[in-house]
Amino acid sequence: MLLAAVLQVCAQTVELEEIASGLGDVVTDIQQPPGDARLFALTRDGRILILRNNTAATFLDIRDRVTSGGERGLLGLAFPPGFAAKQYFYVNYTAGGRTLISRFRVGADPDRADPASETVLLTIMQPFANHNGGQIRFGPDGFFYTGMGDGGSAGDPMNHAQNPGSLLGKLLRYDSESDLTRFIPAPGNPAAGNPAFDPAVWALGLRNPWRFSWDRATGDFWVADVGQNRAEEINFRPAANLGGENYGWSVMEGLQCFRAGCDPTGFVLPVFEYGRSEGCSVTGGFVYRGPVPALRGQYLYGDFCTARIWGLRPEGNGFVNREWLRAPAGVTTFGEDNQGEVYVGTAGGAVYRLAAGPDSGPVVLSVTNAASFVPGMVAGSIASAFVSGIVETDGSAETIPLPETLAGVSVTVNGRMAPLYGVASSPSGEQVNFQVPFESAGPGPAVVVVRRGAVATAPFEAPLAAAQPGIFTLDGTAAIAVRVEGNRLVTAAEPLAAGELIYFYATGLGAVTNPPATGAASPREPLAHAVVTPSVTVGGVPAEVLFAGLAPDLVGLFQVNLRMPAGVPAGNAEMVIETGGAAGSPVRLPMR
Repeated sequence: MLLAAVLQVCAQTVELEEIASGLGDVVTDIQQPPGDARLFALTRDGRILILRNNTAATFLDIRDRVTSGGERGLLGLAFPPGFAAKQYFYVNYTAGGRTLISRFRVGADPDRADPASETVLLTIMQPFANHNGGQIRFGPDGFFYTGMGDGGSAGDPMNHAQNPGSLLGKLLRYDSESDLTRFIPAPGNPAAGNPAFDPAVWALGLRNPWRFSWDRATGDFWVADVGQNRAEEINFRPAANLGGENYGWSVMEGLQCFRAGCDPTGFVLPVFEYGRSEGCSVTGGFVYRGPVPALRGQYLYGDFCTARIWGLRPEGNGFVNREWLRAPAGVTTFGEDNQGEVYVGTAGGAVYRLAAGPDSGPVVLSVTNAASFVPGMVAGSIASAFVSGIVETDGSAETIPLPETLAGVSVTVNGRMAPLYGVASSPSGEQVNFQVPFESAGPGPAVVVVRRGAVATAPFEAPLAAAQPGIFTLDGTAAIAVRVEGNRLVTAAEPLAAGELIYFYATGLGAVTNPPATGAASPREPLAHAVVTPSVTVGGVPAEVLFAGLAPDLVGLFQVNLRMPAGVPAGNAEMVIETGGAAGSPVRLPMR
């Protein structure tokens, strides 16, 4: 399923703290060995530097064997698990028309590697000078991963990315540690035993993967792929579903066909893309797990051409993108230390740490309709505030009227206390669900503040609409619909027929007759009807709306009763609700 994305821009609450500058060339990688306090930076020309106290000391210099310039050079560094005892490490660099992956050993001085200790483990021929990929990294499974570009030129003229027998345009996985005399494909690679595939292939269909990472809290996987002329892309895969992906290049570029008339079926499409108005060369980063509250749970990435740094985070059924700041020069790489701090390397030969800015603190990232996750809210209805740095423990309302405080958290809308349904903190983010007070003025903006004790977010201005319909779903697409007869949930195994009576739950339908007090249960007698009866279509066919109003005995939740129309084709039909000139997002309803 394609996840929708929304662009938001915010005031700067984070800043770049300089760690080192004047390094002499583009910074291509930043690494910290496990259990080590030292920070290492690579320069494209062939040096590994130790950064300490705003100084840079040379750890390894192999400029005599690296071909650098443009997209070539010393491109990747990886320290194996147990580095403190092993005292060797790996690099990826270009030499002539080849990519080399080599192992080096640390010398007698722990701050100096031995240039003469090189063991070349893998050689990959490069037909052109660009699209070398070059990142190397040990995954959570202990295996060695490297990202390879498609070999260069433009449009992948040799079709490397879609050729399963080529190492180019791929993510490769190797077992580098069980036998130091060999560099072998990792056991259990997705295409193992398939003669069409090189056994090292872990994923394919990449143009130039410029940085991939695993979320240290969840194991989820992110990879940024540099686009051709239209779009830069961010790809995401949950930890439970990793390996064997085809990311689409050069059949697809981002979300659209690169080859005319292509079929996107079977490809993993990006969860976010951006075009040339925002930048021209994406640099992937990390999901932030460090100390800056505003950044937690966001996938941080940047752009080489515009020096912008964004955060991409899950919200509801999609992802929301947000620009945080701009670096002094093009963003060339990111790094993550053992404490979850994130570093930025630039084309200007500098390394920075992301730090809290002068106005930093807990923030409201967005406020949305709780059903559709569209930004905005409606008086009396259920809204979701996505926040950072304010929710520490989960909590849920167990009584009606709803409480104004849960797990120490409270919300105000235009200064009025908002009753809470629940608060939650997870690796993917923090969320507060609340009822927008009936007394809130609208339409127009409303100011939302979230508090925990004496800690408060900065005021957040959210749209307050007269109506913003949204239907609650099971999985982001399937409506939670119930047959009136037998009070049974509608499922794909038991689809609906014309004439059947159902009801579903929604929010954001606007003003009601006989409104209850904010936070109180909706009345049974008389019912609180929607002032404007919404229209509903199923498969494009109008349905008869029998009732639309607040669900009795519940808080802020609308119930809509329908009679299924005739003439709807069998299968998953799109159901759309509309009121007050606003339409909700389509949801699925199985029909027979």
